[in-house]
Amino acid sequence: MFENIKFANPFSNLPSTFYTKQSWSSFDQPFLLHFNHDLAKSLGIDDDPEELMQIFNGNKSFEKASPLAMVYGGHQFGNWVNQLGDGRGILFGQIDSSDGLIDLHIKGAGKTPYSRFGDGRAVIRSSVREHLCGEAMFGLGIPSSRSLMLFGSNEPVMREDTERGAMIVRTAKTHIRFGHFEYFHHNKITDGVKTLLDHVIDCYYPDTKQDSDKYLLFFDATVKKTAHMVSSWQSVGFNHGVMNTDNMSILGETFDYGPYAFMETYDPNYICNHTDSHGRYSFSNQPSIAEWNCYALASALIDLFSETELRDTLSKFNDYFYDSLIEKYRKKLGFISAQESDYDLILGLFEIMETEKLDYTNTFRELSKIISSSDNFKLSEKLSIWLTSYKDRLSKDKNSIEESKILMDENNPKYILRNYLAQSAIEDAEQGRAEKIDELAKVLSNPYVDLGESMEKYCQPAPKEQQNQQLSCSS
Repeated sequence: MFENIKFANPFSNLPSTFYTKQSWSSFDQPFLLHFNHDLAKSLGIDDDPEELMQIFNGNKSFEKASPLAMVYGGHQFGNWVNQLGDGRGILFGQIDSSDGLIDLHIKGAGKTPYSRFGDGRAVIRSSVREHLCGEAMFGLGIPSSRSLMLFGSNEPVMREDTERGAMIVRTAKTHIRFGHFEYFHHNKITDGVKTLLDHVIDCYYPDTKQDSDKYLLFFDATVKKTAHMVSSWQSVGFNHGVMNTDNMSILGETFDYGPYAFMETYDPNYICNHTDSHGRYSFSNQPSIAEWNCYALASALIDLFSETELRDTLSKFNDYFYDSLIEKYRKKLGFISAQESDYDLILGLFEIMETEKLDYTNTFRELSKIISSSDNFKLSEKLSIWLTSYKDRLSKDKNSIEESKILMDENNPKYILRNYLAQSAIEDAEQGRAEKIDELAKVLSNPYVDLGESMEKYCQPAPKEQQNQQLSCSS
C-alpha cells in the first residue's frame, strides 16, 4: 500500500510545544464516497481505496505514520484568539515526494486537546464541499489542498440538525498557517518563531538556507504567494468566506474550505458567509484582508526584523496582487500585449455585469464566441457599446481573433463548482449515492475544456432563488 512511499514526517521532530501526538477516532462501518485516483497516482500510492479507507479510518495500523494535532492561534474576524489548533484534524504523516513534502491530513478525526467545545467531527455535507472544491481549484490551476479520499458513516453528528459524520484525507504542501507564528509570538514561547522559521526554510526553501537574509526571503515569498493566490480567486469569482489568519497557508495554498462560493451573478459586495454580518470577508474585500493578514504575520515576526524591513516587504503586496490580476484579466479578454486603457475597459465590463446582473463565469466564457462568430447575439445597448471598444482594442493587439479566442478559452472556465450543483451531490451522498460526486469531480478537473452537450447542465446558472446564496461556517 505505502511500501514504496517515503515518509519523512519532519514536523513531528519539532519540540512538543508545536503539537500533541495522538491517534484518532474511527467510524463504525465507514463507506467510501469518492477516491481521487489521479491524485493517488501522482503521489505513487497504490490504487486500493478499500484498504486505504481502513488505514485512514484507524482500523489498520501503519507504523510509518506520525499522527499529531497541531497547535496554533489566529485572528478570527479580526479578533485575536490565543489558542486554536487542529480541533477536528490529525496530521497523519508527511510524504517525501518528487514534488517535495506532501502532508496527509485526516479531517473529521474526532476530539483533540484543541477541540474546545467541539466534537471533532466533520459531516458529509461539509466534507463533500471541501473535497469537490479542492478538485475545482486544482482544475483551475489555483494552488490548493486536495483530498485523496472521502468516506462517510452512519454516526450522528449534531450541527444545525443531526447529520452523518464523514472524514476526508486531505493533502497539502503544508498545514503551517500564519496562525502558527502568531501563536508562538503572542504567547511569548521562547524561540518558537525562530524554530518554526528554520523548519519552514529547511523543508520548503532549502536553497536559501545559507543566505544571511533567509528569513526576509521567506516573508517576501509568503507575501507574494498570498497576493497571487487571492488574484487567482478574484479572476474566477471565488469567495473564500473565512479568511482568518489560522486559515492562511504560509505557502499560498487555498485551504480550510467552509462557506465558500463561486459567484454567480456579478456582485463585488457578495458575502457568502451568513455569519459575516459586516462583510469583512466579502468578495471585494479579499485583497485588502489578505494584505491585513500579511501585516498580522509581520507582527509575529517583529523580533527578527527591523520594522523598516517588514514594511518594505509589505509594501510590495499591492504590486504583486495588481500586476498578477491585470495579467489574468488581459488573458481572459484575449490580449497578449498591455495598454494603459485595459484597466478602464475591464472596469467598464464589471459595471455592466453588476448593473445587468450578468453571470460572472458565463459572461467571460461567451466573449470568445461573440468575437469569433457572425451570429447575432442578444446584447444590451450598454454591452454593445462596450463591445465596440473591446473589439477596437483587440484589433490593436498582435493576436489574430482565432488566437485570442484560444487564449480566452484557456483562461475562462466553462465549468465552476456552483453551490446548487454541490448541494445536489451532497443530498445524494447523504443517502450513500456517490455518482454525482464522481461526475462533478470529472467535470471540474477539466474546467476549460468543452466536454460536449451531455455536460452542458454543469455550466448552467443556478435558479434565481439559489444564486449568490449565503452559507454557514458549518458548511
